[in-house]
Amino acid sequence: MLTIKEHNKIYVTWSDIDYLTDCIADKVSNDLPEIDSVYGIARGGLIPATILSHKLNIPYITQLSMNTLIIDDICDSGITLKRWEGYKTAVLFHKPHTACILPTICGKIHNGDEWIIYPWERKDSQTKQDYMLDK
Repeated sequence: MLTIKEHNKIYVTWSDIDYLTDCIADKVSNDLPEIDSVYGIARGGLIPATILSHKLNIPYITQLSMNTLIIDDICDSGITLKRWEGYKTAVLFHKPHTACILPTICGKIHNGDEWIIYPWERKDSQTKQDYMLDK
């Protein structure tokens, strides 16, 4: 992976995203043959879910079933994924040292505390979600 580290941030490239979604697609194909659809958690999971929908040749849906794979960009605290307990989940990055839940599949385990910035995000992203900042 060709990530760039700077000021406690990691800038993930589109090539990294392609690699991570390939890893997830391979794991789904080999380990979860029952998966027949994907759903992306807004906001971070939408783009990876769309990419995986194409790679796996399965639909992106909004009406979930137990055979739907729930996608997010990261499992950092795990609070977001906790809402989807009982479903199969996949994330690009998993931080096991800070997460309160284990995703079913992850593209890469990240043991650091750096803030991960994806290619679809602003390069000057804060190290806290913008919707959580005091207004």
